[in-house]
Amino acid sequence: MKTNNVTREVKVGVVVVIAIFVLYFGLNFLKGIDIFTSVNKYYGTYENAGGLVASAPVYVKGYKVGQVDEVKYDFSQAESFMVFISVNKDIQLPEGTKMQLFDDGLMGGKAIQLVFPSSSNGQYVENKSQLPTDEATGLFDLLQAEMLPKLEHTVEHVDSLVLSLNALVNSEEVQGTLVSLKKTSDDLAVSSSQLKMLMHKEVPGLIENVDVVVKDLGVVSADLAQANIGHTLSTVDSVATNLQQLTYKINEPNGTIGMLLNDKELYLNLSNTAANADKLLIDLRQHPKRYVHFSLFGRKEKQDKAEKQ
Repeated sequence: MKTNNVTREVKVGVVVVIAIFVLYFGLNFLKGIDIFTSVNKYYGTYENAGGLVASAPVYVKGYKVGQVDEVKYDFSQAESFMVFISVNKDIQLPEGTKMQLFDDGLMGGKAIQLVFPSSSNGQYVENKSQLPTDEATGLFDLLQAEMLPKLEHTVEHVDSLVLSLNALVNSEEVQGTLVSLKKTSDDLAVSSSQLKMLMHKEVPGLIENVDVVVKDLGVVSADLAQANIGHTLSTVDSVATNLQQLTYKINEPNGTIGMLLNDKELYLNLSNTAANADKLLIDLRQHPKRYVHFSLFGRKEKQDKAEKQ
C-alpha cells in the first residue's frame, strides 16, 4: 500500500513539473522568446519610451534578430526608461552600434532597430553592455514637421479661391449671365413647342402639297413622253442647217454678199463716192446759185428768144 502511494505521488509530481515547463514554454512562446536559442543581453536608456512595450521586435537592417525583454522606468532620472533587449548570440554588434527607437508600421507601434556604425575598428560589444540610444523621426512627426505647414498654406489658398469664387458667383455680371441663360432656355422651350406644333399641323399639309407636285410632275413627264419630240428636234436641226448654209454663202468671197463684204476696191469706191457726194452737198448748201440761179435764167432767155421769133 505504501509503495502504491509513493508511486502515485511521484506521478503527480512529474505531471506538475511538466505542466510548469509547458506553461513557461508557452508563455515565452507567446511573447516571442525562444528558450532553446542562446541570446546576448543589452540595454539602453531613453527619455521617452514612446509606447514601447515588452516583446516588441528588435531589427537589424529590417531583419528580426531579437526582442525587447523588459522596460523599466525611474522618473527621478532624466532618462527615465531603461530598455532591456535580447539578441541572437550569433549576431555580433560592432562597437558604436546604437539602439534606435522607431515607428514599426502606420499604427504607431514602437520597435528597436540596431544601427551599425559606418566603420568598425574590429571590436564588438560585450554581452550585458549598455548601448547608446537614438530615436528616429516618426511618420507622424515628419508629417507634422513638413506636411502640416504646406497644408496650412494650401488651405489658405483654397480659402482665398473659395472667397473669390463666391464673389464671382454673386457678381452682377454672373447673375446677369444666369438670367440671360434662363431667358434663352425659356425661349428655346417656346421654340421647341412651336416647332412641335408645326410638325403636327403644318408639315402634313406640306407633305400633301409635295405629293400633288410630284403627281403633276408625273403628268408633265407623261405629256412630254407622248409629244413628238423627234419631229421638233428634226425641225431644229433643219433650221440649224439652213443657218449654216446662209453663213457659208455670206462668207463665200465669190458671192454677192461676200464680194460686198470682202472686196476692198468696192469699199474704197463707195467710200470715195460718199465723200464726193458729201462735198457736193456742202458746196450746194454754200453756193446754191451756182446750181439753181443760172439754170432758171437760161430758161427765161430761151423763152424770150422763142417769143420774139
